[in-house]
Amino acid sequence: MTTNRPVFLEVWRIRLPIPGVVSILHRVSGVLMILAIPVMAALLASALSGPQGFAAAAAFLAHPLVKLALLLLGWALLHHLFAGIRYLIIDMGFGVDRPSARKSAWTALSAALVVAVIGGGVLL
Repeated sequence: MTTNRPVFLEVWRIRLPIPGVVSILHRVSGVLMILAIPVMAALLASALSGPQGFAAAAAFLAHPLVKLALLLLGWALLHHLFAGIRYLIIDMGFGVDRPSARKSAWTALSAALVVAVIGGGVLL
């Protein structure tokens, strides 16, 4: 069977609708949070080991690249939260039509960015 459908093998040329982008970012944010668990557990163990460990953990967290990573992790948490709430609402049958799905996707995406930037201003 031969079809004349275009085949885009270049991932960067595929244009997803905003609900698709939010869905992919929801998965990416979940993976980022899972990968951060061992690092955060090691930092907590170091901070609880004594005054020297606490000072080492505080010095590590004061580095600008680590603060940037924490900002990214904060965004991941917020995006996962807002997109997860969006998916729960959609699972209840609300906002399933295309205009509502687009509006809720933009709301989840922008809310996570705004709250992360506000929280990052306090962090940085």
